[in-house]
Amino acid sequence: MSVALHLLIMVIALAGWSWTSPVSEPEPRLISARLVSPEPRPSPVVDEQDQRDLEQERRQQEERERQQEEAERRRQQEQARQEAERQAQARQREEEQERQQAQARERAEQQAREQEAARQRAEAEAKERERQRAEEERRQQQEAERKAEEEKRRQEERRKQEEAERKRQEEVARQEAERKRQEAERRLREQQLEALADQSNREREAEARRQQEAAAARAREAQMLTESEKYQSLIRERLSQAWYPPSSATEDMTARLQITLLPTGELANVRLVSSSGNTAFDNSALGAVRSLTRYPVPSDRDTFERYFRQFTIEFNPQRLR
Repeated sequence: MSVALHLLIMVIALAGWSWTSPVSEPEPRLISARLVSPEPRPSPVVDEQDQRDLEQERRQQEERERQQEEAERRRQQEQARQEAERQAQARQREEEQERQQAQARERAEQQAREQEAARQRAEAEAKERERQRAEEERRQQQEAERKAEEEKRRQEERRKQEEAERKRQEEVARQEAERKRQEAERRLREQQLEALADQSNREREAEARRQQEAAAARAREAQMLTESEKYQSLIRERLSQAWYPPSSATEDMTARLQITLLPTGELANVRLVSSSGNTAFDNSALGAVRSLTRYPVPSDRDTFERYFRQFTIEFNPQRLR
């Protein structure tokens, strides 16, 4: 009985599967089945009432399964119908979109045609305006050329008049310039003669001043030289008195010293310029120079600066120079 029941369920399921024809691929079917455990085989002696109960229960079970299968079939048909309606609506929406797109294309094409017509009209109007502008420019250019030619003629007449006036004024100016040149040359000659006379007088006066200044300079130089010789003689005398050459000194030994004095006669510095070759001889000469606290110098500042600010003196056993 269990095997027969399962076979019956499979037949009903296959029959219900073939009855449906969905538009789209249906969802996987769910088959509800109940496992019936094999009952123990009845004894050879079966109660007739029990047999009827089992038969009725089997028919009820089959009815319930048939109703479930019918409900499943209807559900799938409803899903297929809804899917068909959805696809129909999608097709309607697509057709509406295509219709709207076609209308939009038509409107765009109409607008493009209108724009092209407007562009052509604008180009025609622009060409007409350009033609009119070119015509106006040509007319203005002709008028300008006529005016320019008239102005050129008037300018030429004015130029001729101005040229004639310029030549007349140049002639007047030339005559006036010639008169002024002659007058300037006359005044220049007079000024040159006066300048030559003044220059000759100035040269004579300058020569007289130079001669007087030269005579005064020579007199001053002679006076300074005389006075410097006097004080140089006094300085050599003072140094001779203060100098004690060493016993090793010979007549060939000569030490040359550079002496720097202050205007008061005080010694500012002494430096050995040329050595005698004998240290004792050189030191004795340096000691003699440093031993004098004050040197006899002239009171005249020019004589001092020229001859006694800085001078050299030579120490030799026979002489001082």
